[in-house]
Amino acid sequence: MPGTTEVRVGFVGLGNIGHYHADRLTEFDDVDVVGGMDINPDARARFAEKYGVESFESHEDLYAADADAVVVTTPNKFHEEYAVSALRSGLDVLLEKPLAHSLESAERIAEAARNATGFCMVGFHNRFRNPIEVVKGYQEEGRFGRTRHVEANYVRRRGIPGRGSWFTNDEIAGGGALIDIGVHAIDLALHFHDFPTVEEVSGTIRSQFGSRDDYAYLEMWGEDAESGEFSVDDSVSAFVRCEGDRTIALEVAWAANRAPDEQFVVRGTEAGATYDKIDDSLTLYETGRQGTDHFSNATIETRNEDPHRAEQRAFLDAVRSGVGPDRNTVEQALKVQRVIDAVYRSDEQSRAIRLD
Repeated sequence: MPGTTEVRVGFVGLGNIGHYHADRLTEFDDVDVVGGMDINPDARARFAEKYGVESFESHEDLYAADADAVVVTTPNKFHEEYAVSALRSGLDVLLEKPLAHSLESAERIAEAARNATGFCMVGFHNRFRNPIEVVKGYQEEGRFGRTRHVEANYVRRRGIPGRGSWFTNDEIAGGGALIDIGVHAIDLALHFHDFPTVEEVSGTIRSQFGSRDDYAYLEMWGEDAESGEFSVDDSVSAFVRCEGDRTIALEVAWAANRAPDEQFVVRGTEAGATYDKIDDSLTLYETGRQGTDHFSNATIETRNEDPHRAEQRAFLDAVRSGVGPDRNTVEQALKVQRVIDAVYRSDEQSRAIRLD
């Protein structure tokens, strides 16, 4: 819709994440929320009342409501159905991570995006955090030299997003901790490596806490459901080899008997950096020989801005310009999905998986 100012946005999936996006998008002066769709009538009623818009039982009806773009925040298994239909309807799509619940489904979404007049952007909002932007800026200037290794950690001491919910149902979610929060860690690690060709993946998955009756916690990400299954992983360790001798060490857990850890360590030939997502801190590590050999550790301070809002602004700008964004693309998300799939296959086969 080049040349216009207002972006008309619809929502598919009206649960907590849908409201999270809608709350922020309604703050933009150039956004008009045209409605929402969900199969749950209560969710439709809450959304309609809260935002003063029409709600739909059918996504086809929403797509026909003169929308320019849609935000899809359904459980993973249904990403393909709604995203592909939107793309075929000529709409631009902001699709919450992960791309899909399986590699095969993700590939079908990517194929639909390649053939669409619109575009699909995938919701890896952490790339829009200011410290991450600083790291990428320094990398592009050559300050790190060659980035050779990334340590990607996303470990919660207790943070299962509701045992018995769709998050812990393998058929719907496609996995557990790895596909829920590990997807962010993999995405950032590949982002720091400029999305190279992944050559080999070795991983081990575990399910040690989610099914325990004596699961002790102070708080969780979500509440336990009264009934439902826990058929997914709750922690993962993996090692990823990429072209050019670049590597990634991955630690992910919904639950672990250790302190929480959300650090990303970037190691280059000339400098390195550690970003701690928990306190949003960034430290730069360099050495020098000026005067005498020495270490230099610099604390980088940035503004504290909402990365979801920055992501949404990039999406809206792309919708308005008619040109798809060059980051958070479907092709990048597909590379992330291939790593996830390879980790699960590596655990199943007890060997490293080569990727062609």
